[in-house]
Amino acid sequence: MEETMYHRTTPELAARRRELAPATHAAFEEFSRAVFADGALPEKIKQLIAVAVAHVTQCPYCIDGHAKLAQRVGASPEEIMEAIWVAAEMRAGGAYAHATLALHAIGQDAPEAAGDHRETPAEAGVWHPDAARDGAVRGARA
Repeated sequence: MEETMYHRTTPELAARRRELAPATHAAFEEFSRAVFADGALPEKIKQLIAVAVAHVTQCPYCIDGHAKLAQRVGASPEEIMEAIWVAAEMRAGGAYAHATLALHAIGQDAPEAAGDHRETPAEAGVWHPDAARDGAVRGARA
């Protein structure tokens, strides 16, 4: 049998987790049910969010479980894959945005504009939710 870093969850392991911290386990299950219940967002959207987050946190157990749950509540394979692409873009966008920290650290940050003028996200070529509303062209994410 091939040894992997991520062991399969078994009913015995699930029972042991529950036995070792029963009150906390019960509270977590209740919390999870409340979080994923239909509310302002329907369960399908919540499961798609969970699929995306699971890919960003890189939890194989969450990826497996929430992809199946998303499908079970009506998400198509295309919707699941699109949620994963959103996660990938957000993760990449975060790395790109944080490049400003490295540029500052090595003394390559841009000089301040004259006066107190601060560029709007659209002026700076950064996508912002208001850019779509204001008709601005989408640029690179911050």
